[in-house]
Amino acid sequence: MKSVLFVCLGNICRSPAAEGVVAHKAEEIGLAIRCESAGTGRWHVGRAPDRRMREAAKRRGIIICNQRARQLELADFYEFDYIVAMDLSNQADILSIAPANRSCDIRLFLDFGSGEEREVPDPYYGGDQGFEHVLDLIEDAATGFLDHIEKEDR
Repeated sequence: MKSVLFVCLGNICRSPAAEGVVAHKAEEIGLAIRCESAGTGRWHVGRAPDRRMREAAKRRGIIICNQRARQLELADFYEFDYIVAMDLSNQADILSIAPANRSCDIRLFLDFGSGEEREVPDPYYGGDQGFEHVLDLIEDAATGFLDHIEKEDR
């Protein structure tokens, strides 16, 4: 079974949404995958995802209310097959602490998407539409990511 850790800044909006969406889509297609999420920062450790993201996800049938924020740890580089960043800044932060002998592939999430956007924007300081846009991007990239995993497992 493949494992993936989705990473954003605070682990309360984008990465928990990606964790929930990918786990949900994987279950729908019968693909066994371990999904978790973390943040590069520690401001929200122990907190549930942002209420606005929980509500937006729930409207799409994705439940993320049981998740709790945590910070990226050194052990993650050895425990996961993929560490997937939500934006270029997150990816740079991850790469800056990644050990040379890590066992994971560090990728940008929207590299698996079908659109031209490269980064999942942080919706934290915006309105409800920002959370919907983020979920649209995540759902699209989740499909591409799971296709990639399925092809890799063949």
